Amino acid sequence: MANPTISRRESPVTPQGEGRSLWRKTLEAGAAVLQDTPPLKDFDIYVVGLHCAKHEADMQMEAHHFCRQVNQDFLQCVLFDGNAKDANLIGIEYIVSERVFDGLPEAEKPYWHPHNYEVLSGQLCAPGLPDVAERAFLKELMNSYGKTWHTWHTGRHDGEPGDTLPLGDPKLMWSFNRDGEADERLKTNFQQHMGIDEADKRAQRQQFVGLAHPQRGVNEMADEFTGTTPIPGVVDAQSRGSM
Repeated sequence: MANPTISRRESPVTPQGEGRSLWRKTLEAGAAVLQDTPPLKDFDIYVVGLHCAKHEADMQMEAHHFCRQVNQDFLQCVLFDGNAKDANLIGIEYIVSERVFDGLPEAEKPYWHPHNYEVLSGQLCAPGLPDVAERAFLKELMNSYGKTWHTWHTGRHDGEPGDTLPLGDPKLMWSFNRDGEADERLKTNFQQHMGIDEADKRAQRQQFVGLAHPQRGVNEMADEFTGTTPIPGVVDAQSRGSM
């Protein structure tokens, strides 16, 4: 199945018209002959999901991750607001295994959000992969953590406007950890334009519930949402008396 193509507006400061076409063609021709881009070539793992800003529950958006697996314990991702040529770069995410997270200094751990809800809920997906391959990859993300900074809030695909340029300080992002935390309009729009059947993906991933460990940060924003429901396998480590 081909990836749905999600276009985003270009920055208003981008040159337009024939002038832009000329400089772009010249740059691309020179780059093809004289330049190489090794750091970019292995960012070939594509996953997409929803983010919210830490302690800003109303700041929510979808994020398209293009990742490189450094090793079994570490991925690094560049984040865009779409997956077409005109998508804007909006941030970065680093993903580490539970083993690496457990070894971090205590002062560092509050920067890292848990991933089990994103996987078990069916919300996070790898567009274009067959179901069996997607499940195999997401199984590797069970019990992992992400450190995510957004540098540009370009708006939402459901029509909510954003900024025309990357303004202000980067935002530390967080994960959703209960049903009902993600804005329903945002989630519905996301599922429709990406062709995602969240309920089906959730059912397929129930086999991972037994692999889930309590995670730090599940309850970090629990009091900032109302009318939410926990799901099996997503438990806060500190509520269990663990660290």
